[in-house]
This record gives sequence, structure tokens and C-alpha cells, in this order.
Amino acid sequence: MRVEQLWSNVRLATLRGDLPGLGAIEDGLIAAIGERIVYAGPRADAPRLEAETTHDCEGRWITPGLIDCHTHLVYAGNRAREFELRLEGASYEAIARSGGGIVSTMTATRAASREQLAAEALPRLDAMLAEGITTVEIKSGYGLSQADEIKMLEAARALGQARAVNVAATFLGAHALPPEFAGNSDGYVDAVCTQMIPAVADLADAVDAFCEGIAFSTAQVRRVFQAAAAHGLPVKLHAEQLSNLQGAALAAEFGALSADHLEHLDAAGVDAMARAGTVAVLLPGAFYFTRETRLPPIDALRCAGVPIAIATDCNPGTSPLTSPLLAMNMAATLFRLTVNECIAGMTREAARALGRLDSVGTLEPGKRCDLAIWDIGEPAELVYRMGFNPLHARIFGGKP
Repeated sequence: MRVEQLWSNVRLATLRGDLPGLGAIEDGLIAAIGERIVYAGPRADAPRLEAETTHDCEGRWITPGLIDCHTHLVYAGNRAREFELRLEGASYEAIARSGGGIVSTMTATRAASREQLAAEALPRLDAMLAEGITTVEIKSGYGLSQADEIKMLEAARALGQARAVNVAATFLGAHALPPEFAGNSDGYVDAVCTQMIPAVADLADAVDAFCEGIAFSTAQVRRVFQAAAAHGLPVKLHAEQLSNLQGAALAAEFGALSADHLEHLDAAGVDAMARAGTVAVLLPGAFYFTRETRLPPIDALRCAGVPIAIATDCNPGTSPLTSPLLAMNMAATLFRLTVNECIAGMTREAARALGRLDSVGTLEPGKRCDLAIWDIGEPAELVYRMGFNPLHARIFGGKP
């Protein structure tokens, strides 16, 4: 077989579901034609390969390119002052109810152009790419009007043109109540359902919502999900972060790709997610940054067979984190996830949480040749280290 690119003398963490653990292969090869992998496996089992370009990886490890499946990467301004207030004892809810929080970022985001939003987001995206990210989800949700939500989604798409990265754009219009709808949350949900979702249906890959006492009720989120379904858009949900409103069970009812945060998830929610195949996306950066103390029910999720993904939740208020490697370390140290769970959570299960497991997240023939090549002696180093980046090279669609 003649191939364009061949990576040899390499150890693979394939993350294939039919292999145990990380699907490790000690003496492996990866071959690609164009953007697609045509072989990923043991050297001894490979067909005869003639490569236009061969890369000697000198015994390094290759994983699938990392995937950040929950970010709010596009926004303007920052909330450093709110960080100070929380250090002085103010709660996230109190800051939000006094006009801070998401609404303060909304003000800055509305004032920025699409080009300015993309320009502000680029350094954050570049920090992620430098640690091996090849696919990133980017939510809207700081515009909170039709024009500004579209502007955010267009900025997210622009980032995918400016950099070699797959962008999944998610519409999060039901993120917070904008001031022009003060006291009329049902009216705002009407606008989200009847105006915004139809307007973004061709621009967004999914629809998300924030189901919480300071945001939207399960009845309101149900209407958002019904509107999303009517336009053929899959759904995701910020659920059970600050309280238990049974949002995860509602998400599962609609076959949601994921339910995210989940610190207050109960047994009924776990069971519903397991039956629906909804991925649990854990966000240790937000848990750490807000000094949360209630852990997500990790053991219950494991026992029920709910897939577990990890993401940075990069956002200006509760997780200004742009390091997927640190997110994995936090998931291990704060949530006691295993090394295998952390790496799978930032590759295979993150792809599942975006509905993209058919194209990314594992090293298998037919999938995109999105690779992260690491200067490590064993995969545990990706989770163990803090503030150290062992990335040797990032391959996107078969190209450096």
C-alpha cells in the first residue's frame, strides 16, 4: 500500500474500545493518506507500506489529538474583579444576582465586533493547541440577543478558519436572562425558541442550556430542547452544578449528547443518563475555581457505565483555564479519576460528548489523522505533571 505519511518507531495509545485500558501498542505504526488514517496498529501486523514521507518518532508516544468538549472560549473582557470578590467571601450566586456574572460578560461581548471577539479568543485557543488540542467545542451564550449570539457563533467559526483545529459550535442562548427581559424569563425563552434557534440552525452544531435556580427551570429547558429537536439539532445541558433540578434526567429524556458539571447529580439522574447513553462531562476547573466541595458521584457513574469526559470549561467567570493537561491532573487529584479515565476523558469520551466519535477520538483506520506526539516515557506523565508541557508535535488532518 502506498501512503502519504508514515509514523514509525512509536508507541500508541489508540483508545480503541475493543482493546483494554488505553489500547496501548508498544511497537506501532500509523499511516495516513490525506486527512485519514489508513493503518494504526502493531508494526508486525502492518501490510507492506510505501510512504512518501516517513517520520521516525524515536520511541515517543502518540495519542489521538486531545479534545476539549466544553468551552466558552469566545467572549470579551474578563471577570478578575469578581474573582477578588469571591476571595472576600461573596458567592457565585450573590455576584450573579447583583448584576455580575454572565450578564457582566454579556455587556462586554455585545460591545465587541465579531473580529474583536475572535482576536481576543485566539490567544486562549493557541494555548490549548500548544497542549495537543485538535478539536474544541465553543459555546455562545454571552450575547443573549439574536444578533449577538450569531456574532459569537460566527467568531467561533472564524477561529476554525484561522487555526488548524476542528470547531464544534454550540448555541447557548438559554445561558442567563438579559436585562431587557428582567422579570420575564418565559418571554426570553420564547425568543430563544421561536427566533434564535431557527436563526442559528445552520450555524450551530448543537443547542445547550443552563438549568439552574439562577438560570432556567426544567420546564423552560424542555421548551428549548423541543425547539432544538424541531430543527434537527442535538442537545447538551449544564446540569446539577449548584443544585439538583433533575436537569440530567431531562437531558437524557431528549437523548442529549452530554450533561455537564453534575456535582448535585442523584441516582435517578445517573440511571437516566446510563439508559440514554448521555456522556457525563466533568469540569474540574470550575470545581476548583469556585471552591466547590460537593463531588460529582463518580463511583455511581462508573457503576452505571456512564461515559465520563473531561473539559476545561474555559470561561471568564468560573474557569479561566486553557490547559487540557491541567484539567486532566485536576480530574485525577480532585475527582480521583484514574489515569486511563483522564486520558480517555480528553479523547475518546470527549469525542462521544460532541457526537463525533465516528471521526475523531481514537486511532483507527478511517478516522481523521489528528495526533498528539508526546515526549513521555509512559502515558501517566500526561496526568501526573503540573505546569509542564511534553507535547513534541501536533498533527492535524495528517499535517503538522
